[in-house]
Amino acid sequence: MGSVFLMRVRSILLFGAFCLGAGSAPFALFTANAQAPPGPDASPVAKPDDANKDGAGTRLAGAPNGKKLVLKDGNYQLIREYTRNGDHVRYFSLERGDWEEIPAAMVDWAATQKAEAATASANAAEVEKLKRQEAINKVDMALDVDASLQIASGTFLPPGEGMFAAEGKAITPLEQAPLETRRDKKQFLKQVITPIPIVPGKTNIELAGAHAKIRLDPSRLEFYLRQAPPDPDSAASLRKANLQGEAGPEIELVRANVKGSKRMLEQLKDLFGQKIDEQRKTVLLQRWQVAANVFRFTLGEPLPPGEYALAEMLPDGMSLYVWDFGVDGNAEGKK
Repeated sequence: MGSVFLMRVRSILLFGAFCLGAGSAPFALFTANAQAPPGPDASPVAKPDDANKDGAGTRLAGAPNGKKLVLKDGNYQLIREYTRNGDHVRYFSLERGDWEEIPAAMVDWAATQKAEAATASANAAEVEKLKRQEAINKVDMALDVDASLQIASGTFLPPGEGMFAAEGKAITPLEQAPLETRRDKKQFLKQVITPIPIVPGKTNIELAGAHAKIRLDPSRLEFYLRQAPPDPDSAASLRKANLQGEAGPEIELVRANVKGSKRMLEQLKDLFGQKIDEQRKTVLLQRWQVAANVFRFTLGEPLPPGEYALAEMLPDGMSLYVWDFGVDGNAEGKK
C-alpha cells in the first residue's frame, strides 16, 4: 500500500517536471521575439567637423548653425547642423536640444538650399549695416575730438562740419550760398554783329543779392574749416564740395564786384567753346592744418570794406557753393 502511494507521488512529480520543461520553451520563444524596450541612441554621434557630409564623406552645401531643414509637407526643422547618411538625415534639433533622424525623402532640398541662401544674404546685409554704423560712430568720435580744439582762451571750435569765422572769442558758422552763371549780353551782341568769330564770350559767376547776411570784423578775423574723415560710403554735408585733396582743400578768398542786385565773383571768357581766361580778385590767404581734418586760414593782407566769399577751387574751376560774408566800413555789425 505504501509502495503504491510512493509510485503515484513519483509519477506526479515527473509529470510536473515535464510540464515545466515543456512550458519554458514557448515562454523563452515569446521573450526572444518580444520587442526590446527603447534605450539610448547607440549610433555614433556626428562631430561638428563631420557636419554637412554624406555617407561617402562628401561635404554638402550644408546648413549653417541655426538654419532651416525644410520638409516637403511645408514644415521645417530648426537645426544646428545635419549629416546625410544614405537615405536618412541625422540632424541636431535646436528646439529639442538632441540628435534626431528622418528619411532623406522627407526633405525638400531645393527649399532648404533656398532658405540657406536667404539667410546668408540677410546675414551679409546685417554685417554691412554694422560696418556702416561703425563708420558713422568713427566719424562722430572724430568730430567729438575736434570739438575740443581750443582756438582762443576759453573758446573751442563747435562740433560738426563746415566753415567757421573766428573774431577773437566770437565764432560764427558760415552758410554755403549757391552761385549763378549768366552770359554777358553786351558781349553776346558783339559776337552777333561781328562777321568773323573772333569776339570771345563772357560768363559771369554771381551771387544773388547785393550784400551778404553775415557781417564780420576783419581786425581779428580768421577762418576754420572742418571736414569729415574720408568715407566713400557716406555723403559729406558740405554741398558740392571736394575737400579731400592730398595737400588739403584749396580755398580762395574772393572779393565780389557788386553790380545792382548781384555780387560778381568771377568772369570767364571762352572762344569756340573753350575757356581762354578767368578773372577774379582774390585776397591773400594762408592755410594751416591744426588737427586731423581741421584747417585754419589767416589773412595775409588787410581786408577793406566790401563783399567777400570763401570759394573752393576745383580742377575745373570754382565750386558752385561758396561761404559768403561782408565787411562794413565801421567794422562793427555782424549779421
